[in-house]
Amino acid sequence: MYYDEAEKLSRLEIERLQLMRLQRTLRQAAKSPFYKERFKECGLDVDAVKSLDDVKSLPFTTKQDLRDSYPDKVLAMPQSEMVRMHVSSGTTGTPTVIYHTQKDLDWWASLMARCMHMVGLRRTDVFQNMSGYGLFTGGLGIHCGAEKLGCLTIPAGAGNSHRQIKLLMDFKVTGIHIIPSYALYLTTIFAELGIDPRTLPLRIALVGAEPYSEESRRRLEALYDMKCYNSYGLSEMNGPGVAFECTEQHGMHVWEDAYLPEIVDPATGEPVPDGEYGELVMTSLGREGMPIIRYRTRDITRFLTEPCPCGREHRRIDRLQGRCDDMMIVKGCNIFPMQIERILMSMPEVGENYLIILERDGFIDNIRVKVEIRDEFFVEDMRQLGSLQKRIASRLRDEILVTPRVELVERNSLPKSEGKAKRVVDNRERGA
Repeated sequence: MYYDEAEKLSRLEIERLQLMRLQRTLRQAAKSPFYKERFKECGLDVDAVKSLDDVKSLPFTTKQDLRDSYPDKVLAMPQSEMVRMHVSSGTTGTPTVIYHTQKDLDWWASLMARCMHMVGLRRTDVFQNMSGYGLFTGGLGIHCGAEKLGCLTIPAGAGNSHRQIKLLMDFKVTGIHIIPSYALYLTTIFAELGIDPRTLPLRIALVGAEPYSEESRRRLEALYDMKCYNSYGLSEMNGPGVAFECTEQHGMHVWEDAYLPEIVDPATGEPVPDGEYGELVMTSLGREGMPIIRYRTRDITRFLTEPCPCGREHRRIDRLQGRCDDMMIVKGCNIFPMQIERILMSMPEVGENYLIILERDGFIDNIRVKVEIRDEFFVEDMRQLGSLQKRIASRLRDEILVTPRVELVERNSLPKSEGKAKRVVDNRERGA
């Protein structure tokens, strides 16, 4: 059942280990130019941290801090000790650079292998990694975990859908790593080729890199006849493997022997009560080359408080509701794209693609949702389509408290991507 002994730790054992590793991490971080100066500014004596509760007295680290420290001011060891670097997936401005020693990489691969073993993958599986390699952490992070576990690992990379399908079929792939929007898109290619993906030997998919709803997960499981497991990672904390679902599929276990998670109010930075949504803050506990303290992820989630039937006592976070900076404010209502997806993907008439468009009419913000409809429901009877359109608008209004303008469009008429899906277009600043 378990990949390693750390999965069996009790709460008391986890917290004792976390405190020991937090104290060690603070001493290591203080060797970096960035944290040496930050701790001095705060008047922080790292040796004064005597309990996990003391973490609240430590300063936050933000993405802007890492950008301002580019390229190497957060390094806690000489660059000659580093064996790999990754860069965050942002496309504009100064990137954030994360360095790893060989020990860091070995630790990361073990954590990722632990995740994969937890959901049922074994060395006898054939695993196809359908994620981008290179500076993005998702590709190599998952790849090294699969090899550590002993799987036959296919580094397919992102895109090239026809080749992906050929590899899946020719090598009888049983496990994959895939972005949820791309998994939905790939079903259209299967349909064009006249192949039913349910006939493949696929049984497990590791899904992450972008928020998606429970309704989308269930749809994917039905389309492929496989189990989909949510994963969470970010390059600042290594990459994939920070938190992962077990076979219960109810919340992601944060590996607390490697990370110290907190959930805070995004506006005040103060802790929120367990069970309430807030911003996830993470501290690395196992990295020597570039430890990071209280990193503000901008991801919105909550701790799940009830014990997990799987027996692991590592705390679980709920699926991400979105990011602080993804929140849309329309007519005074706070709306996350995930809320809209959850409604759309629960309706059998809706296809796999949609687009949210924010517009401004004079001084009034409006929201328009283009929705692809499955072929069998896209009929010539305008009354039937009009009824569906009103039903979708009504369901969305009940969820987001704003009545959107809903446009029904034919299947495959909206732009598609083999990478992360672009679900929101904000035309308000352009006055469109």
